[in-house]
Amino acid sequence: MRLEFTSDLPVDAEQAFAWHTRPGAFARLVPPWQRVRLLGDHPGIADGSIARLELRLGPIRQHWVARHRDVVAGRQFVDEQISGPFAIWHHAHRFEPLDDRRCRLVDDISCTLPAGPLGGLAAGTIRRSVSRAFRYRHAVTAADLAFHAGFREHPRITVAMTGASGLVGRMVAAMLTTAGHRVIPLVRGHPGPGERRWTPGATLDPATFLGVDAVVHLAGESIASGRWSAARKAAIRTSRIAGTTTLVDAILKANPRPAVFVGASATGYYGDRGDHPVTEAEPPGRGFLGDLAAEWEGAARPLAAGGVRTVTTRFGIVLSPAGGALRAMLPPFQLGAGGRLGSGNQWMSWVSIDDCAAAVVWALLGDLHGPVNVTAPEPVTNRQFTETLGRVLRRPTLMAVPAAVLRLALGELADEALLTGARVLPGVLTASGYQFRHPGLKGALRHVLGRAAR
Repeated sequence: MRLEFTSDLPVDAEQAFAWHTRPGAFARLVPPWQRVRLLGDHPGIADGSIARLELRLGPIRQHWVARHRDVVAGRQFVDEQISGPFAIWHHAHRFEPLDDRRCRLVDDISCTLPAGPLGGLAAGTIRRSVSRAFRYRHAVTAADLAFHAGFREHPRITVAMTGASGLVGRMVAAMLTTAGHRVIPLVRGHPGPGERRWTPGATLDPATFLGVDAVVHLAGESIASGRWSAARKAAIRTSRIAGTTTLVDAILKANPRPAVFVGASATGYYGDRGDHPVTEAEPPGRGFLGDLAAEWEGAARPLAAGGVRTVTTRFGIVLSPAGGALRAMLPPFQLGAGGRLGSGNQWMSWVSIDDCAAAVVWALLGDLHGPVNVTAPEPVTNRQFTETLGRVLRRPTLMAVPAAVLRLALGELADEALLTGARVLPGVLTASGYQFRHPGLKGALRHVLGRAAR
């Protein structure tokens, strides 16, 4: 089987080649609907370097070992399977100059399925699966390189990051490292190579920030993992307030201090606002989430007074099948049992995972400060979201979950996070010139679910 995929990229061949060789490229290129992970550290791209992967399909795990060869800096490299799911896999990555500012990316794949004639029966399915993945890869590559080109003159920086292994953190770290920046994950367990340790609520040594130019703080307990008991609400609050305070105290004592702090918050800050459009100028809403977000953001406020440029990113619903709300929604929708929640009239302010990560990097490398709504410019109601997801998946959406059932199952969480909402607009991002990759819901869902047009 022979497959070839081509795209014209808005950078020269050397820059496109370099992007592929950096650690974050693997995370950026693996489609979020696939369960693939790199075993060990990124091996780099050099003749003879070995990449070891684990692929999961339900309960089945398959290891894939590939060797890089025929590396020509700035022009090409080849991945060749040593062991794995194919009888033969040969993947040539070529970067063909078009002029001094553009190049053509060519992915040239030759593969043979195992089991002879029996394996040939699956050729059509494999071809469609590989084509789906490479359409996604090329879209991400072109968009990321165009985004990075806007910061070409920005100095390369070192960023300390909490939550670097989370849904958003993985993509933020990957976007930074593919641009040549360095990311130091702050971890709560035993730190591995290139990591540093921190413990929320405990004293943090200011030396943790030695050589650090900026801090991105994304760690926090999930609000959607079950009913909100008193103990659960306390744990959610502590993870956010104590964690932020720990970092702030150490940053203010560091010499020199990191110049920038980007901290997470959420659109729950605004509470239930009905149909009223909401921008960053709005005050906090009422309820647990509004109070929590206001206190969370307030914990970082001393940094601004201490001369650290401080940005608070208020995340909407982040769309990715790899985690979060969309991952939880997919099983019933794929079975044709999806539907609206309650009346369906509550607003859902969403953002694709790619725009979410890019907005954090935009805030970090740009000159933003204060609260920033990280939401797409076209929020939708729950009813509209349901219908759009059904159309993308080609499934009916006739079901509905009554509000009473949600309240019985989830209590306060249902009323604050599922049955109410706010029509949040990205006022600061838009005014700063940020260009959304996925301004509309249908395009965003088609991208993250691999349902884009051929």
